[in-house]
Amino acid sequence: MSTRTVLVTGAGRGIGRATAVRLAGSGWQVYGGVRTDLAAKELAAESDRITPVELDVTVPEHVAALDRDLPERLDALVNNAGIAVAGPVETLSREAMHRQFDVNLIGPLAVMRAMLPRLRAARGRIVFLSSINGRVSFPFTGMYNASKYAVEAVADCLRVELCPFGVQVGLIEPGVIDTEPWHEMDQVLDGLEAGLGAEYRDLYAAHFAGERELVAKIRKNAKPPDQVAAVVERELSRRRMRTRTLVGGDARAIVAMKAVLPARGLDAVWGRGLGG
Repeated sequence: MSTRTVLVTGAGRGIGRATAVRLAGSGWQVYGGVRTDLAAKELAAESDRITPVELDVTVPEHVAALDRDLPERLDALVNNAGIAVAGPVETLSREAMHRQFDVNLIGPLAVMRAMLPRLRAARGRIVFLSSINGRVSFPFTGMYNASKYAVEAVADCLRVELCPFGVQVGLIEPGVIDTEPWHEMDQVLDGLEAGLGAEYRDLYAAHFAGERELVAKIRKNAKPPDQVAAVVERELSRRRMRTRTLVGGDARAIVAMKAVLPARGLDAVWGRGLGG
C-alpha cells in the first residue's frame, strides 16, 4: 500500500503543527503549509516525513504553486489555517472584516479548489477545522463566529456536492485549545482597547473588563493541541468520516446548553460573562 499523503494548512504552530507531527508519526507523508522560513525550518526538524511548503492561503501565487510543490497523489487536505479578529462588532473596520473572511473562508476554499483534482483521483478526504464558535456565537468575536458559521455552511454543501466523487468532508469543532492566541489574548485586548477612540473606550470599558476576567477563567481549562490532532487522525482513518466532531468537554457542554436554553437565556449567560 502506498504512503498516504496529506496537506495541512497553518502548520507552523498550534493545532496545525500538532496535526502535522501526529500524522507524520502515523506514517503519513505530510506537506505542511507555513508562512515563514523559520516556521519551515522548525517544522521540518520534527520529522523526515514532513515537507514544509510556503503557503499563505490568502496569496493566490502560493496556492497556484501547490500544483508544483505537491505530489500527484493527495489523500487528504486538512484546512486548518485561520485567525480570530476580536472586538465589539461596531468597532471593527471593513478591512478587518474582509481579512477575517479571507483567511478563514475564502483562502481555504481556494486551496481546496486547487487540490480537488488530486483528491478526486484518490477518493480523498477534506477536514475543515471549525470551532465551537461555528455552532454558538459569542460576544467580542462576532466576525470570527460569522466566519466559522460560514465554514460550516460551506462544508455541509461540499459534503453533498463531492460525495459522488468519493471525496468525504468533515468538520472538527474544538473548544478552547492551548495555543498561542490564548497566551497572547491579554495583550490583544489591551491593544484593541487602546486603539479605540475615546467614545468607544468609554462605551465598552465594562465589556473589556469582563472579557479579561472571562479569558483568565477559560484559559485555565484549555486543552492541548494534540487532543485536536488525535481527532483529525482518527477521522482521516475512519471508513466513513463523521460530519461533525466536537473536541473538549467545554465544547460539548456549550452545545448542550444551547440546545436547552432559549436565545435570551444564552444572552443572559454571555452578558454576565461580560459584566452585563
